[in-house]
Amino acid sequence: MTTDANAPWLIVGLGNPGPGYAANRHNVGFMVADLLAERIGGSFKRAQKAQALVIEGRLGAPGPTGRRVVLAKPSSYMNLSGGPVAGLRDFYKVGTANIVAIHDELDLDFGALRLKLGGGDNGHNGLKSMTKAMGPDYHRARFGIGRPPGRMQVADFVLKDFSSVERKELDYLVDRTADAVEALVTQGLERAQGAYNS
Repeated sequence: MTTDANAPWLIVGLGNPGPGYAANRHNVGFMVADLLAERIGGSFKRAQKAQALVIEGRLGAPGPTGRRVVLAKPSSYMNLSGGPVAGLRDFYKVGTANIVAIHDELDLDFGALRLKLGGGDNGHNGLKSMTKAMGPDYHRARFGIGRPPGRMQVADFVLKDFSSVERKELDYLVDRTADAVEALVTQGLERAQGAYNS
């Protein structure tokens, strides 16, 4: 599947809205999106045509060689992310192959990173909703959070804040994930995978 070289990219950080969820493992997609917004040099604004916060700008080299991007954080809860993302896709006329979802991944150790195109949702409610709304053929930046310890339920684990030990590395790992997403949209999937898949 090819991406249109001139089309904008829609980069979606997945998470739950509101301060009570802000530091949860499930909200690492929002954390990466916030850092990318800083790099673009703007602040999120409410989207006109979708339930989301958005910022438009360029990533990569300064000037016209940078890639045009729409960065988004759905304002819905995680399990309803598909509607807002599909609305943004239609409004900005972005092909599915030019969409990146940044999300937490239980099946990767904490801090591991994988970029990929397409695939299943692996029980992730945000991806499940996105795939239901527009099919599976979008890019994913998968941020490893590991499995819950002992008998802790998955839902409880993902809705807990990162541990104090994890937080020591979190800023670096969020920064590295932002670098990987930037490489994906400016250099293509294969080069970005070669540099960042851990």
